[in-house]
Amino acid sequence: MMKIRVGFGFDVHPLKDGYTLTLGGIVIPHEKGAVGHSDADVLIHAMCDALLGAAGLKDIGYYFPDTSNEFKGIDSKILLARVVELISEKGFTVGNMDASLVLERPKINPFIDQMKAILAPILRITEDDISIKATTNEKLGYVGREDGVCAYAVVLIEKN
Repeated sequence: MMKIRVGFGFDVHPLKDGYTLTLGGIVIPHEKGAVGHSDADVLIHAMCDALLGAAGLKDIGYYFPDTSNEFKGIDSKILLARVVELISEKGFTVGNMDASLVLERPKINPFIDQMKAILAPILRITEDDISIKATTNEKLGYVGREDGVCAYAVVLIEKN
């Protein structure tokens, strides 16, 4: 009998002038970038927490603490690969990933196919098994003021 589990993830990072904006494993040209201990890729961080939660594991900060120099400036794709390995050790595989980015600018749609192409092999699924959407916050709150970016992710994992 196949066992399925669902996980949910959320992440947020401040945006500041002069930083790099990395989303979904790629650098997006923009005057502001996300600030964080790693590369501050909110999309991948939300995906990591969704995966960890689905597998009944602890959150991303437990496995990759922002107090550790080992993870300072690290490419979040490396963290995602480690998370996929962690859930794999528990006998789980990814079924599908659904994620949403929330930011006012820049437009993300032109980059989504590239993000999916990069993330699919790391997640060990096809690009068709990944959905990435982007929306604005209608100028409301920290996202609306362009002070921050956030992402949500939902994942289905399977155990045979």
